[in-house]
Amino acid sequence: MAATTDVGRFAGFPPEALDLYARLELDNTKAFWQANKAVYDESVKAPLLALTAELADEFGPFHLFRPHRDVRFSKDKSPYKTHQGAVTEGEGGEAYYLHLDAHGMFVASGYYRMAKDQLERYRTAVDDDVTGPDLQDRVATVGRRHEIGGEALKMAPRGSPRDHPRIELLRHKGLIASRALGAPGWLSTRRAVSEVAKVWRAAAPINEWLAAHVGPSTELPDELAR
Repeated sequence: MAATTDVGRFAGFPPEALDLYARLELDNTKAFWQANKAVYDESVKAPLLALTAELADEFGPFHLFRPHRDVRFSKDKSPYKTHQGAVTEGEGGEAYYLHLDAHGMFVASGYYRMAKDQLERYRTAVDDDVTGPDLQDRVATVGRRHEIGGEALKMAPRGSPRDHPRIELLRHKGLIASRALGAPGWLSTRRAVSEVAKVWRAAAPINEWLAAHVGPSTELPDELAR
């Protein structure tokens, strides 16, 4: 991932940004990418750097993902991602994520995938008869305008009864709130800054619970734990 640098003032995403990804979905080749690299740099990368720079004061410094796919272990050998994403992490361990693709803007926040120690704390708090219903209420509130998702088990986790009153939450291995904002007219204006921030702020009830009862992982990364 590439870190953000000093950039100009955000002025919106031009139509060429979405058009680039619509065409890339049809022609995901090195020849197409090289022929349209300038469009990517000017209509996607530069505006996204500017947008995230303006959001950084509130949410933290962002990193942009590389446009190239890692195809080493994938049957799909398409070389380029059909979206451009950026992410940062809050003090409570929550992620703030957004990406732009042919359909417009997608925004999400939460714990995308919990580490083993986080998952243990999460399930203990969900099982608790005070903190568990609290999360249930927060999810219901945020879920009125956001999609609630995250990686989840198909069955109840080991040791949890299938008829647990919060079994849906217990099955989660990640918990995120997201909104597909699409491509409204304001996407090409400065209003996009406030609209993205609005989605992340509205996810605060869930993020605050996660920070209080789960928190960042204290486990060493696999390569350091060996």
